[in-house]
Amino acid sequence: MDRISVLVVEDEEAQRSLLAGLLSKEGYATSSAGDGKTALDIFRNETFEVVLLDYKLPDTDGLTLLKTFKEINPEVEIIMVTAFGSIENAVTALKAGAFEYLTKPIDLDDLLFKIKKVEEKRHLVRENMVLKEALKDRLKSEEVIYTSEKMHQVMSLVVRIAKTDSTCLIEGESGTGKEVIADLIHGLSDRRGNALIKVNCSAIPETLLESELFGHERGAFTGAYQRKMGKFELAHKGTIFLDEIGDIPLLLQPKLLRVLQEKEIERIGGLRPIKVDVRIVSATNRNLGEEVKSGRFRDDLFYRLNVVTVIIPPLRERKDDIPLLFDFFLKKYAEKHKKPVKGFTREARDLLIKYDYPGNVRELENMVERAVVLTRSEYLSREDFPIFDTGEKPIVDGGMRQVVETAERKMILEALVGAGWVQTRAASALGISERMLRYKMKKLGISKEGTH
Repeated sequence: MDRISVLVVEDEEAQRSLLAGLLSKEGYATSSAGDGKTALDIFRNETFEVVLLDYKLPDTDGLTLLKTFKEINPEVEIIMVTAFGSIENAVTALKAGAFEYLTKPIDLDDLLFKIKKVEEKRHLVRENMVLKEALKDRLKSEEVIYTSEKMHQVMSLVVRIAKTDSTCLIEGESGTGKEVIADLIHGLSDRRGNALIKVNCSAIPETLLESELFGHERGAFTGAYQRKMGKFELAHKGTIFLDEIGDIPLLLQPKLLRVLQEKEIERIGGLRPIKVDVRIVSATNRNLGEEVKSGRFRDDLFYRLNVVTVIIPPLRERKDDIPLLFDFFLKKYAEKHKKPVKGFTREARDLLIKYDYPGNVRELENMVERAVVLTRSEYLSREDFPIFDTGEKPIVDGGMRQVVETAERKMILEALVGAGWVQTRAASALGISERMLRYKMKKLGISKEGTH
């Protein structure tokens, strides 16, 4: 991490020398000044990331100087120093744009901790700038919508691991965007020129999953009329994304472990191993640690998959992102469906921000699209979101899996009814394959005959 430059503005010479000496010893580029005029002259001619600023100076006050520093360089971080008992001054400084404050006598460990916070913040911002710049050419960066600190941390981790070949496990509730993160990891990696093959382990029947992953030879089983390459072969030199890895059958897990350990696969009915160069990125909404304890998942496979873990927070834990997502999806679907919808009423926006979104970003997106399609107004109101008028609640009894299944069932039923039970059209509206739709209908017990 690059070290930052610090300007110490303190009228007491002994204190100024102590602070400047400490910071220089810690490796920071440090300058100092004993009054406001000298500090301004230095600040205008050099670049500083941090100013340690005393509230009382012989020729001016720290608050006035803070505002001047911010006008010259809005990115500079000011740590205000105030006498003990003058906390109201510190509060005023924070409102004026100070990053932190310290009281005299200064706790030197606390000072170093606060400067370290500035370093980490600036490093995180720089990483995200690199990420967004890289996404311009490689991926649809507009699909990565966030401003919250938690998502900044996720993206920072994505930037760091993308250039490696490490096996990654992405954890998060359904609808949080695990597939988007997998796209980012591949799109920012050196493998981006080769295939990204995606496999939903929960959507493929157990009897067919082995063939899908590893392929088969002609005559290997009834119906195997010709040789078939598996997903791992198709992903050679690229990346394979194994979604819902927690649903992979226990009997199939040793074969997956072999790929991770030996970098080779064997087709069903094959007589020789086939070398594959594949990066494995997997995802789950289950707690694999608990699955290991219960005996449903091999511990050696878990540790191989879990070299680097990316944990995506649920939407209810990053509320700062919700307004951005509102505006993004509103614009997206107003253009797609050619509807003159301009925004949300204040009441609707407030209700949507307070809602807990058990289905996460996917639920929010579908709610906005449905409202845009059905509204007769230029502004979406409470009445355009039935969740607020039907007595439905964000969280229901039965755990997260039941919550998600309830939300999925509702969405699928609405899509099917809206499409006149034409599954191809319903799948398109939901943004999934027809095969996935049939799987979900079977899993959730949805049929036209059984729906009233």
